[in-house]
Amino acid sequence: MCGIALLVSGIRIGLSSLNLDSISSSSKSHLVFSVDDLKAALQRRGPDSLGTMKLLLPLHSNSSNSTNYRVSSFNEESHVLDNGSDMPESFAEFVFLGATLQLRGVSPVCQPLMDSSRNVLVYNGEIFGGIEVGIDKNDTESLMQSLGNCCSCRSQEHRTTCDFNGQAKGSIVDVLSVIKGPWAIIYWQESSKTLWFGRDAFGRRSLLVHWPTMEDPRFLLSSVSPTSSRLQDSSFEVENGSSGIKFWEELSCGIYSMSVDVKKSDGNFHSEIKKHEWTNAMLKELIEWERVSIEPKPAELNFSHSRTSSAELDINSSSSVLAQNVLTALRESMLRRISLYNIYQALKETVPVAVLFSGGLDSMIIAALLDQCLDPNYEIDLLNVSFDGESAPDRISAKTGLKELRRVAPLRRWRLVHIDADLSKLTWERKRVLSLINPANTYMDLNIGIALWLAARGEGWICKESNNETDEDKRVNYTSRARILLVGSGADEQCAGYGRHKTKYRHDSWLGLHKEMKLDMQRIWKRNLGRDDRCIADSGKEARFPFLDEDIIRTLLDIPLWEVADLDQPSGKGDKKILREVAHMLGLHNAAILPKRAIQFGSRIARESNRKNFGSNRAANQASAGSVVINVQSYFS
Repeated sequence: MCGIALLVSGIRIGLSSLNLDSISSSSKSHLVFSVDDLKAALQRRGPDSLGTMKLLLPLHSNSSNSTNYRVSSFNEESHVLDNGSDMPESFAEFVFLGATLQLRGVSPVCQPLMDSSRNVLVYNGEIFGGIEVGIDKNDTESLMQSLGNCCSCRSQEHRTTCDFNGQAKGSIVDVLSVIKGPWAIIYWQESSKTLWFGRDAFGRRSLLVHWPTMEDPRFLLSSVSPTSSRLQDSSFEVENGSSGIKFWEELSCGIYSMSVDVKKSDGNFHSEIKKHEWTNAMLKELIEWERVSIEPKPAELNFSHSRTSSAELDINSSSSVLAQNVLTALRESMLRRISLYNIYQALKETVPVAVLFSGGLDSMIIAALLDQCLDPNYEIDLLNVSFDGESAPDRISAKTGLKELRRVAPLRRWRLVHIDADLSKLTWERKRVLSLINPANTYMDLNIGIALWLAARGEGWICKESNNETDEDKRVNYTSRARILLVGSGADEQCAGYGRHKTKYRHDSWLGLHKEMKLDMQRIWKRNLGRDDRCIADSGKEARFPFLDEDIIRTLLDIPLWEVADLDQPSGKGDKKILREVAHMLGLHNAAILPKRAIQFGSRIARESNRKNFGSNRAANQASAGSVVINVQSYFS
């Protein structure tokens, strides 16, 4: 998948039921995005296809209940809408855009899709469970079929208000609630004249929204913020509205509907957007993120401490059983994400999967599991970004990690891709990423975004002979062609990997730690995943997150908190304790003791950014540089 967008006009949309914060409006200039702007934003992601479909709902003065419409579908070669003599003078307009990066199935699929009932779907996601997808099928087509079988009920009380004429039909909410995997969706249900949209419960796929305002009453959705073609001011072109104009925001995770009706009082189209509750009980439990056991009894804690301090992991211990459960769930998560029958047939002659690789605990576990699950005939690209050549901490640990991977998996052909960058020379690249992270707008967001964007491009060098990685003569330029990029997001949030987790534990003990981890998981969609998805997808790659698999989240929540982390122990030992035990089981003994290091620090982009924008690391630390909002004009001066 690649990206989706929607532009709705001609409808008076109510938002009162959403309990939104006050919607900002601009007093001077305001951004205006056209369909061409949205298309350009999706096209630059490098999709295999990009399609557009326009739905017109005409107003009929003689029949307020009639909402017949005309459909026109056009692609890159034909942009002409049939303006026949019977075209209504007043109508509501829906423009659907779908960019497809073909990753699954046998035959190519172009979006938007329309079925025989004139339902329309654009979908950006993967289905790893919940809905049956044949081994040679595309998941978007399978989802379209499942949605087409749904009832037309608009009510939250679906089961008590619908008789389905005796047919066992479910609701659209039911179908979307059972999907396992990342997704964002826009769907028009013709029978009920209802627009459905939303994103998965953890926000693993980006979907931005523009709620209607006085300045721009249109309703827009998009996987990524485009650059407005109507603005000439360079600072606005770079930020797409961050300089005091908040056009886009991250759509909160969930399922939304917008039913279109004509009010007799004024003869205009009206709609109220509603948010629906998930109907999958197991998913609701994951969203609530309540752990089975939070505070240990003294005997339990003493046993955990003694075992953590031991040099060897007893394979017969209760802890070993818990770690084995996590390892089994991780292996199944990996299989779901890289099984070759789930990968588009045309991609199988290339390296299908790469790893965002620092050589740290999380990426080493991912790489080792990928080796176990991927056909041994394929090479594996390990993508490593550095802003300090071979001296960056992540580059050093990546080279050490490569040696350990070759020890535990000697038959695999590993390829460490050295992606070197100089922040001072990345002028247009920084502008591009600043647009991609929008609505995020801090230096930390930009630094992380740049590192992820460079990694996803995969342009760097490899060593022709792997025995001596410092030999300049053996460096060969190389670009990874893998379309699937495995990322370790979610491991720190679920296993107490951040420094603030230890601080919270020291101040508020186990309950305080649990609340902090729960907060991290419930805001990961807004703080991390939308931004990361946009930056990675810009290079025609799809991010997949093995640690954010629904079964992994459930498995970790079933483990007592003191077995997940032991923050009385030093860094590199007690934090993410359960994952360190998993690493030992995989034979990754060096990786198992590495401390946490965020990508912006490990790659040293934060150091270079601090020097450029604050004069020194010390000054940046005093200013809490990571959370400072970027001033675009001074940043690029």
